[in-house]
Amino acid sequence: MSNVVSADQIGNYVGKEVGVTDWLEIDQDRINKFADATGDHQYIHIDPERAAQTPFGTTIAHGFLTLSLMSMLSADNGGIKLENAVMGINYGLDKVRFINPVKVDSKIRARFELVSAQEKKPNHYLLKHKVTVEIEGEDKPALIAEWLGMTVIG
Repeated sequence: MSNVVSADQIGNYVGKEVGVTDWLEIDQDRINKFADATGDHQYIHIDPERAAQTPFGTTIAHGFLTLSLMSMLSADNGGIKLENAVMGINYGLDKVRFINPVKVDSKIRARFELVSAQEKKPNHYLLKHKVTVEIEGEDKPALIAEWLGMTVIG
């Protein structure tokens, strides 16, 4: 399915899965760079020796790293995109739950379900997607979020 639709068709996709991304490996270099960018150098993220002594058995990605990757993942067959879009604006999150840690060298992908679509003013559409970030080989996802985006069409 193409996830690019016209504004008059958007309602047909509410309540449906509208995209699944490819798998993305989360390596230690990405985790370390996120730690440097945010100043969050907690040992469970950056110290393999100490992290090996935790119940995780290895380093884990920051929850906010996994959350921030939703932007990149959405560009890879993620949520619904409107035809003739001239701008997309991150509008925020209604809910986020971190369910399962992402261990170093794991692969993640995102599933997008369109929850709602509202024209807030002419040519400005507020789209809410339920995003489930899965971990390859794990029963429980890394996170579930309700993500809001404002799309402006021309």
